[in-house]
Amino acid sequence: MGRCLFWEEQGVLESQLNRVSYGTQGIAIDVIIMKTCDLFIQGKCQPSSSNSTFYSYNPMTSAPYALVTQAEASDVEQAISVAHQAFQQWKQSPPALRERILLAVADLLSQRQDEFRDCLIEESGSTFLKASFEASHTPDFLRTMAGECRRVTGETFHSNLPGVQSYSVRRPLGVIAAVTPFNFPLLLVVKKIGWALAAGNTVVLKPSERTPVVALKLAHLFQEAGLPDGVLNVITGEGKELVEAMVDHPRVRYITFTGSSEVGRQIAVRAARQGKKYSLEMGGKNPLVILKDADLSYACQVAAFSNYFHQGQICMTGSRIIVESDIYDAFLEKFTNTVAQLKVGNPHDPETVVGPLISLKQSDLIRQSINEAVESGAVLVTGGTSDGALFQPTIVADVKPEMAIFHKELFGSCACVIKADSAEHALALANQTEYGLSSAVLTNDLQKAMMFSEGLDTGMVHINGPTVRDEGIIPFGGVKNSGLGREGGRFAMEELTALKWVTIQQGQQVFPSRFSL
Repeated sequence: MGRCLFWEEQGVLESQLNRVSYGTQGIAIDVIIMKTCDLFIQGKCQPSSSNSTFYSYNPMTSAPYALVTQAEASDVEQAISVAHQAFQQWKQSPPALRERILLAVADLLSQRQDEFRDCLIEESGSTFLKASFEASHTPDFLRTMAGECRRVTGETFHSNLPGVQSYSVRRPLGVIAAVTPFNFPLLLVVKKIGWALAAGNTVVLKPSERTPVVALKLAHLFQEAGLPDGVLNVITGEGKELVEAMVDHPRVRYITFTGSSEVGRQIAVRAARQGKKYSLEMGGKNPLVILKDADLSYACQVAAFSNYFHQGQICMTGSRIIVESDIYDAFLEKFTNTVAQLKVGNPHDPETVVGPLISLKQSDLIRQSINEAVESGAVLVTGGTSDGALFQPTIVADVKPEMAIFHKELFGSCACVIKADSAEHALALANQTEYGLSSAVLTNDLQKAMMFSEGLDTGMVHINGPTVRDEGIIPFGGVKNSGLGREGGRFAMEELTALKWVTIQQGQQVFPSRFSL
């Protein structure tokens, strides 16, 4: 197994020898044993060609969490070559085999939920609540993927030509390059891997350099479930060079990416120049519209969940709360009281709602945006401060479209509250953005609900629910600078297969006489 010391104790770092107190609340953090993680290629762990390494860090303590192998371009080449070779057999695998493996991974993950939950807390800063949800919810996605293995279907067509049978079939593309972010390092990795494998493709995955351990741990789970060697390979490391090497490789047929809009656009340009298919799930500045007939208590719950679940580090976060003027002041007062009750602190505590941001740098960027908004006339209602990576849940009110904070995705626990003169004005404000991922509207007026469901320029609209919502069977994705393509159910299977038209001529086709000898 080479140098794969995945769960072997490497000794305790000096900074981890004792329990430490973090922050003004004196939170006790348990000692973490550092892990060493290699690349996963051809079903084996191996160091990179340069033997380079880097650290991933616990967001709460800032202490090193794992020593991770830094891949090089030559490692990307090897992983893709291995995946291409494995594809020759995997593409012929019967649906029942792929189904059985995905179901086995789902069962194994269900049995080890606590193990993955703890890893999510330590590596990504997920709260106990969020990590538990992610670890328990992901097996359902795997089972949905297993169900799609048998439903890769084509169509028959009635031809105008006599004696011609005409139909279409779907076939797997080949090697899929997958790039995932830090915020949901288990669920989003499964979404990239599972659909691709279900369709008969092989995968080279590059997880976020901030959260590689969960992805590598998952790869071993697939291996344990019986996935053939080389069908799934994991490359770890920092730097855009790795992603560029994956996108540019001639044997990569499809690129699937979740992350920032800036990086996504760069990938799109690079892939398009080579005529490659790609899907992008990018950023969002999602509107949560609260109309004057909405129940205020329920609206506050929806707004709190949409903004502060996982510290707002979700592409679907409803960070633009657009409220009709008739209830604006009442909502703001009640929402402020709701936010004041949210517990901030130790992510291991089941009662904690807001844990650490992924990095101290992210805290600084959010604080800077808040200060700029206040200087432009917005009102800081609550929050705006941080203790290390713990950023207090923040409300900035009286935000206007001319302010940068109205448009900029902060990826943190900061809600912007915006006043709308009417429902029609609220719709116009909601669409005043370069993004178009998720949206929600709270109202008991059926006509207005329909107006928003038709009028919101987003890939997903939720009536009387939060902006944060996902299921395995739905067409997840956005429009404008929020993405291209869809993940989920048959929509993912269509993205990850090539459509082929086939005709069978019965007898001989009759050609014009001039073609006869």
